[in-house]
Amino acid sequence: MNVQGMLYTADRISTWAGKAMAWLIISLMLMVCAEVFKRYILNAPTSWIFDAENMMYGTLFMMCGAYTLAQNAHVRGDFLYSSMRPRVQASLDLVLYIAFFIPGILGLIYAGYDYAHESWLIRERSNVTSEGPAVYPFKAVIPIAGVLVMIQGLAEIVRSVVCLQTGKWPERLKDAEEIDVVEQQLAGSEYVDKESKERAIQHVHEIDEIARQRGQVEDTKL
Repeated sequence: MNVQGMLYTADRISTWAGKAMAWLIISLMLMVCAEVFKRYILNAPTSWIFDAENMMYGTLFMMCGAYTLAQNAHVRGDFLYSSMRPRVQASLDLVLYIAFFIPGILGLIYAGYDYAHESWLIRERSNVTSEGPAVYPFKAVIPIAGVLVMIQGLAEIVRSVVCLQTGKWPERLKDAEEIDVVEQQLAGSEYVDKESKERAIQHVHEIDEIARQRGQVEDTKL
């Protein structure tokens, strides 16, 4: 397997985990709607629902961390970072990943494993309410999410090394983007003629290309 294939493999693992956990949004929405109905219409609130909602949202948040990293979507100081050359960006990323990311995620995995192990041993339940749900399955998510983020982080380190060698960033596994949604909506519209659709899609692609080039500076500028 070549380097690009290895990077795609890490991206696929992170994307699969993120998309699988994204279905929790539907479950969370249904749970909230059901509880609102029971609480305000039937006057029969559920005592453990608050804990369950928190654990479900926490699982979604943690398990999608690797997916967000694979899509390069985590928050950064873009006003500085985007003006740098790719090699400068890669150098900065490499230093930050080694100095902060690796130690931090290793600490998360190590502490999270102990945290989850102790919780499983005693079959821990929430003490927020009298009928608190089991929390040990939720705590097991912590080290699992840490491992997924670590795998993707190692792939990002490899990306930085490749960029330092070649001067350009390796490709990422593409996922659905806003531009894809625009194209699908226009394609299914009955109120926009074909010529207008094509112009709109072309304009969207132009905006997307300009945004992609923001982080690229010409060799004559720096």
